[in-house]
Amino acid sequence: MRPDPSRAIPLARPNISDEEVDAVVGVLRSGVLSMGPWVEEFEALASAIAGRRFGVACSSGTAGLHLAIRGSGIADGDEVITTPFSFVASANCILYERAVPRFVDIEETTLGMDPALVEAASSARTRAVLPVHVFGKPCQIREIAEIAYRRGWTLIEDACEAIGSSTAGRKAGSFGAASVFAFYPNKQITTGEGGMLVTDDESLAETAMSMRNQGRDQDGTWLRHIQLGYNYRMDELSAALGVVQLRRLMDLHAGRLRVADRYATRLGGYDWLELPAALQDTTVDWFVYVIRLGPDVDRDLCMLEMTSRGVASRPYFSPIHLQPFYRERFGFAPGDFPVTERVAASTLALPFSNTMSEADVDYVCDQLIGSVVAVQRRAGA
Repeated sequence: MRPDPSRAIPLARPNISDEEVDAVVGVLRSGVLSMGPWVEEFEALASAIAGRRFGVACSSGTAGLHLAIRGSGIADGDEVITTPFSFVASANCILYERAVPRFVDIEETTLGMDPALVEAASSARTRAVLPVHVFGKPCQIREIAEIAYRRGWTLIEDACEAIGSSTAGRKAGSFGAASVFAFYPNKQITTGEGGMLVTDDESLAETAMSMRNQGRDQDGTWLRHIQLGYNYRMDELSAALGVVQLRRLMDLHAGRLRVADRYATRLGGYDWLELPAALQDTTVDWFVYVIRLGPDVDRDLCMLEMTSRGVASRPYFSPIHLQPFYRERFGFAPGDFPVTERVAASTLALPFSNTMSEADVDYVCDQLIGSVVAVQRRAGA
């Protein structure tokens, strides 16, 4: 397919139907814009998906992770083992409580933290482990959970990118003391901005509900604050959007699977790229569709070429330990986590949403192939 620079295919696009619009308009007309019935329904639906007893809706996945860290009693000087291959919030939430992230390198198969490295990264100050399901692909969560249980550590599961995914028949979001989902517009479902902490621990749920609401008591007294809290509430408009999106979850998943399958069909067989794949006994509800380019392909030049052809793309992720703030504060340097760095140098996120047509996917694939050819031709000129 010939390049068409006027054709703009974004990296992501939410799937919003008339049902979501009607629900949000209904909230506006109700006059109850915060702390109402839609939040409660959204919490019940999201916790049920994960097989959890309680859900605590909040303003973002980052807020949910912070509530999980603080609600678990992690504080000054405590250490939390986590991954450097993630969105920065999974490490930042540890720093919010003046605790210390201890990174371990990842597996190239799951892109999650390598369970074989977890215990070697621990110390007498280790209090918790925070694994991340990257791109919707479950990490080796069962092995990590077994280590945490044996060592007496709190397990906080970052499932912000993995609602709808599962491993060995068990849903992402069902492990550990608490799990967190996120609902940014590029996620499997969206509330615009928003997150959800899910847990089976009633005390942790009550603590998180208080903290998200400025530390207020659950008795409803508006100006009685029993602990340090935050304005992490989710509003009714976002919750109404989320309820309808969760009701449509299977259809939304089917659309994303259709797009992922089309990519796999069109891009299979090229020796200069590696397609994303899941482990056996896992079900992946893809958050983004990330390929890996071979070492002989200049990824950044390829991205520029694709942009000129109307196709958005992005490297996913940049290692957390090499972010300027982390290098300055902790002294991290290139080479500290070689698998993470090697993977991060090769990743390229392609446009991905369940709103994409087959023609859209075909155009992206054609322009990716054409961009690689153009870049390599120029390099050999």
